[in-house]
Amino acid sequence: MARAIMIQGTGSNVGKSIIVAGLVRAYTHRGLSVRPFKPQNMSNNAAVTSDGGEIGRAQALQARAAGVAPHTDMNPVLLKPQSNTGAQIVVQGQVRGVQEAGDFGKHKDALMPHVLESFTRLSEQCDLVIVEGAGSPAETNLRARDIANMGFAQAADVPVVLMGDIDRGGVIAQVVGTQAVLDNADNARIKAFAINKFRGDVRLFDKGRDDIRLRTGWPCLGVIPWFGDAHRLPAEDVADLPARSQSGGSGLKIVVPQLPRISNFDDLDPLAAEPTVDLQIIARGTPLPADADVVMLIGSKATLADLAALRAEGWDVDIAAHIRRGGHVLGLCGGYQMLGQSISDPEGLEGTPGTAQGLGHLEVDTVLTPRKTLTISNGTHLASGADLNGYEIHMGQTTGPDCARPWLSLEGSPQGAGSADGKIKACYLHGIFSSDKFRKAWMSEFGAVSHIAHDQLVEATLDDLAAHLEQHLDLDMLLKLAEIPARVDA
Repeated sequence: MARAIMIQGTGSNVGKSIIVAGLVRAYTHRGLSVRPFKPQNMSNNAAVTSDGGEIGRAQALQARAAGVAPHTDMNPVLLKPQSNTGAQIVVQGQVRGVQEAGDFGKHKDALMPHVLESFTRLSEQCDLVIVEGAGSPAETNLRARDIANMGFAQAADVPVVLMGDIDRGGVIAQVVGTQAVLDNADNARIKAFAINKFRGDVRLFDKGRDDIRLRTGWPCLGVIPWFGDAHRLPAEDVADLPARSQSGGSGLKIVVPQLPRISNFDDLDPLAAEPTVDLQIIARGTPLPADADVVMLIGSKATLADLAALRAEGWDVDIAAHIRRGGHVLGLCGGYQMLGQSISDPEGLEGTPGTAQGLGHLEVDTVLTPRKTLTISNGTHLASGADLNGYEIHMGQTTGPDCARPWLSLEGSPQGAGSADGKIKACYLHGIFSSDKFRKAWMSEFGAVSHIAHDQLVEATLDDLAAHLEQHLDLDMLLKLAEIPARVDA
């Protein structure tokens, strides 16, 4: 089996996902065969894998950093929140149902065999596995039956590096406090610590670093300065969504309502990177700007609930006014479903069975069904002939007269729907704006010029991130800390 090391954080959003992506790329540059692994993830921003399943978007980015196709073994348990207390459970890429948080907490230890099975398979394919924790091991109320942090590290016999976030303040207490609340066995798993997101001269934290080292007895792998280009990489956490907004600029103005269960929002990243696009994420409590060129409705993990939230904000009125003024609307996946005449949920997949009236801007109807579509497709933009690729990840089938006006062709089959005047379009395909030729053609319809090659931009950013970590983190020591697991117990 491969050597393995686990990066755990002192809290959520301390930068674990980005750090793991950078480590994977850095060690890949050193000639090692590397794989990312996250036992349990919680995110509505998912990616379709080469083996026909789905995993968290962060693990797909990390696979890209390793130069390999994403696989379900890289993230064997994925939780996709559908309400404040319930989530869809995805195990090794496939939906296993919906559970309330309390029920999941009682039964999640039954998932450990699947987690260890995936970890073992992955470990047999490479030289090094870099594991990412979730949240923080200091959440002692979750330690029993844990599969995401120390529970996994103990079961898989993997050493741990603890990552603190100095940008949010109190980083000494973060690291020292984590040691204080962990039991002796879990503390023994931690071999070193590192500090992330430092702004300014890192030497100013020398005394703080030494204080942590004195109090914990753990060596420090480094203090990592703020990596300013992180926003160029696909984000997984909805907390990062406002960073995608480029409001205040000039050019093609695209506005996106930020709905509660918004998903697959990395669809916006290539547009946000374009200097001639003014992309604005509109928070709740704010009307949609009247001067927008395009209103874009993107994916949702709970389409019916998000449709109700959209109406509660009055955004349905704003969208109707935008259309009357001659504005354009683009719906992707859940947004496609919302733009139609109706959405039916006969089996109660998203809550109480029933049918809701859609926004009524496309002559289509959607029926939600248990079978989930998970496909990766190549296609063509019919108006320009531009090649594109993307993926589908949705429940439900959409039919109706406006499907007779497709605007994409996927694997030779028509895809999408459009209004008679062509100003309202929708489709199920995610990721289309990452295709440079398509994005250039689509932007040109509004008189905007594309200036970037998105794939090259992401690859260059991953290379820069790897170089950043090579400079500021002791990667030789980190590699020495990685161990071949002595056992893998369920």
